[in-house]
Amino acid sequence: MIYLAQILLIILALILIKLTVIALFFYQDIRSAQKRDPAAKSFIEILLLYQGLHALVAHRIAHALYKMHVFFLARYISQLARFATGIEIHPGARIGKRFFIDHGMGVVIGETAVVGDDVLIYQGVTLGGTGLEKGKRHPAVGNNVVIGAGAKVLGNIVIGDNSYIGSNAVVVNEVPPNSTVVGVPGRVTKQDGKKIDVSLDHKQVLDPIMQVIEELQKRIDSLEGRKNS
Repeated sequence: MIYLAQILLIILALILIKLTVIALFFYQDIRSAQKRDPAAKSFIEILLLYQGLHALVAHRIAHALYKMHVFFLARYISQLARFATGIEIHPGARIGKRFFIDHGMGVVIGETAVVGDDVLIYQGVTLGGTGLEKGKRHPAVGNNVVIGAGAKVLGNIVIGDNSYIGSNAVVVNEVPPNSTVVGVPGRVTKQDGKKIDVSLDHKQVLDPIMQVIEELQKRIDSLEGRKNS
């Protein structure tokens, strides 16, 4: 009984050491989650329960092994993380600082994907390829980008800084900085150089098709007004 208690104490100590190390090395990522998720109640809740953080921790380890050419072990760790969190990040992907995956289930990030700093991704997002070509075949996502739930960003394209990809959009062409993209295929609406707010409400996303329709309606109303005058 004494030996069992000693073993349990050792296990508890190792868990506490592990959590302390994660809290120290991933402090900025945890704070980013607190800032961006209104459901986050505390620092410790994110540390223990957020699968996006757990997937990121596993990826940092797997990516370090991948750069050392320990490919099998790197992929093994990424698959364990996928099983535990529902988030698949290839160990070859490069992820920036203060990265946050909200909810996370179904997120897939490909081998040659590059993700900048302060990026927010929702559930069901894919950063994928479009074929069997070798080399760079996945997207490069800039800084301060928000990618809405279910969006698919495909191919060797660049998503400019401060952009917003709307929910369920399918993006296969490059996106300029400070833009909003919605629809299938994704269509770009410029934001006039204004920085996208990371807390942007999904229902406030501009629809370029509706904007065109509204402009046409204004034009028709103006022409009819001239005709009647």
